[in-house]
Amino acid sequence: MMDRDLLHQSLGYHGPNLLSLLRCEQYENPDFQNLAEETARVLQNRKERRCESFELQHFIARKADLLFSSSWKTNLPPVHETTEETEDYYAIMPPVELFMDVPDKIRRELFFRDTERGDIVVGRITSIREFGFFMTLICLGGSLGRDIEHLEISVLCPLRDVPSHSSHDDPLSYYQVGDLIQAVIKDIDRYHEKITVSLQTSILPSHFYSVKLGVICSEDLPAHYRKGILVASSTAETYNKVLQHTLGFSNPSTVEFLLGKLIVSEVDPPSLMRGLQSKHFLGEDYATVIRKKQSASWALKCVKSGVDHFKAGRHVEAMNEYNKALEMDTNNVEALVARGALFATKGSLNKAIDDFEMALENCATHRNARKYLCQTLVERGRQLEEEEKLLNAESCYKKAFSLDETFQEADDALQKLRKHIQS
Repeated sequence: MMDRDLLHQSLGYHGPNLLSLLRCEQYENPDFQNLAEETARVLQNRKERRCESFELQHFIARKADLLFSSSWKTNLPPVHETTEETEDYYAIMPPVELFMDVPDKIRRELFFRDTERGDIVVGRITSIREFGFFMTLICLGGSLGRDIEHLEISVLCPLRDVPSHSSHDDPLSYYQVGDLIQAVIKDIDRYHEKITVSLQTSILPSHFYSVKLGVICSEDLPAHYRKGILVASSTAETYNKVLQHTLGFSNPSTVEFLLGKLIVSEVDPPSLMRGLQSKHFLGEDYATVIRKKQSASWALKCVKSGVDHFKAGRHVEAMNEYNKALEMDTNNVEALVARGALFATKGSLNKAIDDFEMALENCATHRNARKYLCQTLVERGRQLEEEEKLLNAESCYKKAFSLDETFQEADDALQKLRKHIQS
């Protein structure tokens, strides 16, 4: 099933040319054919938009059955836009043109081409008149970053679009020249480059329902604008350097968060590549399983390095390698056995017993884990005997013997202790 609203939205932007391409590419698609007549009516009297990328329109037309499939949508509630942007979730970057040499004329043309009714803008009041006030834009609000502060784009906020706080007050009396204002675009005349804005919350699109309109302070400016100021003041900053130092770039849940904002499911369908549209992948082909295998492989390399250090008497370096291996793969049996042996060598018998027991929990047939655990339990029992903790020592011997009934040393120690207790 094709998402009708999303298809109409795309056609509303790209115009009749995209519809022609869709008819060529999707002529065998019954879902599109069912929507074709309705879609054509949507584009009646619609002027052709100047196309910047025919490759993009061809891509949309070829992949339409996948791009507009309703199965992309997840059942989870969408993540709504708010003015409280946070770099904890994803990398918020300054406008990319700050790192490029883009002439002001082109920036201005692109701004008026792409800005739509309902977009959030931020500006500074330059003059107040009886019919409203003018302000010069410094940036776009929300997550849409554009470097427009030096373009001197002036917009009008008419008196009727300024909320009145009481029936007797002049709404404009609450504002003064120099105030920072956040507003929503009400009308835009692209040909004459004229924009009117509003402070009425009723104009806000539903996804901007929580945006504050009116006077704001510098702390309320969008994160991408604040970052842009820092980048503009330094000639040494590059896009990659800024990205790498952004907290959200390292967030392992970035993809999950952004998919939530787009209301997109990451598993059904899993890809726009037709060869990956299958829903019957083997469990071992999924990322989590492959990642686990990779971690286990890297952990074993650390264990091998640790064993080499241990044989050479470099116990600190060996311990570091074992710990590194267990950070990658917490249940790696070889790392647990090797670290347990090192603990036992250093006299930390309780820690050694814990590691050997965990290794046996993950692999009950591991011979060295069982052997070393029995030996360490007997050694610990002897320590407890010296401390006159005879019952605890007996428990250690019993445990060792239950693990391996052929372990003569545990049987001998247990019988000797029982005779001592009886005497």
